[in-house]
Amino acid sequence: MTPEEQRLEELREMVAEVLEVEPEELTDTGDFVEDYEADSLRAIEILARIDKAYKVQIPQAELPELRNLKAVHAALLRHADRRG
Repeated sequence: MTPEEQRLEELREMVAEVLEVEPEELTDTGDFVEDYEADSLRAIEILARIDKAYKVQIPQAELPELRNLKAVHAALLRHADRRG
């Protein structure tokens, strides 16, 4: 498993916990709102956990774009590159 794949799986577990689903149920492209009934507070919680775990701040202005795991992972990589 590559470091990027490892990070995606860590992220899957983190997001699944916030959304109160099993990691296996959380697909890369499943819509947080439509498929997992997430609300804005859960989205903010996901950002807070990413900040704490990875020391990467994703602006809340990007929340509307972060609708699935793939988008969150891409944002994490993008903002991690900026800090380093």
